[in-house]
Amino acid sequence: MESRKPPPSVLVDNHVVPGDVVLDLAEMTNQTIKLGAGLRQDCDTIQATSAGRLRLSKPNKYWVESSQKRYIPSVEDTVLGVVVDTKPDNFLVDIKGPNLAFLPVLAFEGGTRRNIPKFEIGTLIYARVVKANSIMNPELSCMDATGKAAEFGQLKDGYMFDTSTGLSRMLLSSPTCPVLEALGKKLSFEIAVGLNGRVWVNAPSPSNVIVVSNAIIKSESLSGIGQRIRVGRTD
Repeated sequence: MESRKPPPSVLVDNHVVPGDVVLDLAEMTNQTIKLGAGLRQDCDTIQATSAGRLRLSKPNKYWVESSQKRYIPSVEDTVLGVVVDTKPDNFLVDIKGPNLAFLPVLAFEGGTRRNIPKFEIGTLIYARVVKANSIMNPELSCMDATGKAAEFGQLKDGYMFDTSTGLSRMLLSSPTCPVLEALGKKLSFEIAVGLNGRVWVNAPSPSNVIVVSNAIIKSESLSGIGQRIRVGRTD
């Protein structure tokens, strides 16, 4: 069967399957694009490697969104990881991928041998994937591209739960997804979303943490209008 060859971006928000040509680079001269999960380059084309919906994060990042629990690390992904072991040079971190990830002890803003973080087993970390391929363990960093801590580092208190990778991407979409927009107008809370299918929520009261978490978990099967209606019914 011959693969489809659409003009640039015509398949965005549509379902694709492995082998579909989603972008023709010959028609996108002088444009730089970033590839996320579910896509690979083959000569002058970008092809899907997994089934799902093709998504675009403006201006130029494409990925295939699929509602699955399995996570395949990709460079520049933000992830929620759990420290499972400590070594002299690295923390070993579970990010729900095929292999454990390495977080170098110096991969923190201002990191030196004199101020290495003291993370216990079970510590929850918000980090960025800086290296990822199929034959090596992923490498993480708790700094942004400029070397600043930004929002990365240890997450204390709060509640962490698992989601599908598709829901995680929806929560990180721009503009703000309806469920988070509606919750933000009603409640005070903090949230960190990992593209590896993990979400962390913290709020001034445990009851608010429960309300926010339940609203997010149930939002995956709802339309934008449905998400707003459901939040509006919460106490």
